[in-house]
Amino acid sequence: MSSIFAKSYDFFMKPLEKKKFNQIRKELLANATGSVLELGSGTGVNFSFYKTAERVTAVEPNLHMIEQSIPKQKQSLVPIEVVRASAENLPFEADTFDTVVATLVFCTIPNPEKAILEMKRVCKPGGNILLFEHVKMKNRFLAALQELLTPVWKKICDGCSLNRKTIDLLEFYDITITKVKKYYSDLFVYIESVNKK
Repeated sequence: MSSIFAKSYDFFMKPLEKKKFNQIRKELLANATGSVLELGSGTGVNFSFYKTAERVTAVEPNLHMIEQSIPKQKQSLVPIEVVRASAENLPFEADTFDTVVATLVFCTIPNPEKAILEMKRVCKPGGNILLFEHVKMKNRFLAALQELLTPVWKKICDGCSLNRKTIDLLEFYDITITKVKKYYSDLFVYIESVNKK
């Protein structure tokens, strides 16, 4: 990822964040309690929404994104440690975290299956897994369009895939989904789930 993409990310996302995403993040992260792991923390857009967590460990593989997140990290109400690592190879012991958070990140993880297994491993049994993601739509025409656009979109947007079936992956790996909300038809999904071991 280039530093230009990292520096411009917040600017281009601002209209969506102000219109809807900030409220979604606020609701989702109100459920983030205890010791929290955030996957793909990017520019730290979630950091200001952590109110109920004891502490947050934020994992981000890209140094440019980490640099952009530092001001938000310093302003957070809860202690946040940012660790440079990938979601597929988490440097933590099993059953470490009470809550795992991922927002708009499973679209860019190269190996989402491995990331889900790692997420399950480091989350305590019965721990919360909270996600806000964009996914492949149910509408056949729009889904076909997503498939068509994904190769080009990935090049423009640093590996972002438009056609991920994140809910299907969670269910396949035996994560118990307790609440789903859909936005912009079903392009974006809010997911509350529990780690079943």
